[in-house]
Amino acid sequence: MMKKTTFVYPIYIATTPEKLWEALTSGAITKKYHFGLHVQSDWQEGSAVKYLLDDGRITDHGHVLKCEPLHLLSFTWIMAGDETPREQPTRVTFELQKMDDSTVKLILMHEELLETDFVYDNTFEGLNNGWPALLSNLKSLLETGRTLPPISVDWDNGKQ
Repeated sequence: MMKKTTFVYPIYIATTPEKLWEALTSGAITKKYHFGLHVQSDWQEGSAVKYLLDDGRITDHGHVLKCEPLHLLSFTWIMAGDETPREQPTRVTFELQKMDDSTVKLILMHEELLETDFVYDNTFEGLNNGWPALLSNLKSLLETGRTLPPISVDWDNGKQ
């Protein structure tokens, strides 16, 4: 049995739970901060979740485990092309905590990870590097209306 680990990343964003929820669940908005990918789902428990490129290719997919609008969103996460032997898919959870009228704490948890999911170089590769870059981009978008400079992603090789 392989050792499993969890990646947790909290971030504080000057926004409302409504705007943050929309940014997490609307394909038109995810495309702006999620390396050009738009999310597609009806967000009902058991429904499919897909992250798609403009040409329709799926880069990541899973199924909704829990959806409590404005509070919690959890789904399985399978990266297209990932041939890592896994006992079960990884799981992503976004928890939104309203701090006051202008700040939301977003806690990302990515569970059931293996050591091979982490990259310890100065790169955007690995979930431990990709998630902070993506969430920083989300924060910038919601707070300023602009994203960070584009990050080069080679979707054909799964490399950022």
